[in-house]
Amino acid sequence: MGWWQRIFGGGRTEEERPVAIPAPPTTEQIVTSVDAVLSRVTGKAPAAVTARVQRVAETVHEMAPRLDRLGAGSQQAHTVVATATSYLPEAVDAYLRLPRDFADRRVVDRGKTSLMILCDQLDLLGSTIDKISDAVSRADAVALVAHGRFLEEKFGTSGLTLPGSLPGSGTPSGPTPLEAP
Repeated sequence: MGWWQRIFGGGRTEEERPVAIPAPPTTEQIVTSVDAVLSRVTGKAPAAVTARVQRVAETVHEMAPRLDRLGAGSQQAHTVVATATSYLPEAVDAYLRLPRDFADRRVVDRGKTSLMILCDQLDLLGSTIDKISDAVSRADAVALVAHGRFLEEKFGTSGLTLPGSLPGSGTPSGPTPLEAP
């Protein structure tokens, strides 16, 4: 096969053809996925499961619009997306397929019931995305502090500006509230 054919795809076998990479899920798709899981457990699973899924859902709702702050290809962003669209639904759906009595009472692994195992998994997912959320919030807080320091440097260091004073001058531009007319 010549270089011309390789450039334009001529003569390629199925294995040699490029594979299209699907677009990452949108914020709306991520939130919809976690909401669907929450609706599947509500009224069908014990309160311990519903509360844990609710915790994960709330953090995903908070994080989904902020994933771009983590950067393209970020492992943390992937973890949040995978939690909402794969890890959480798969764990919950596996549990929901079991008969309730079996899932909640029968020991299946290392002295734990399916309910206990699911709760452990949900706790792990929740604490993992909570850590990611904290990291993003810390980064935003650091940026806010840095911006505040920039403003102090640019416009002055006074933390107190009297009403009616000019920024950075420390001198009132007109009468102060304490002056009598």
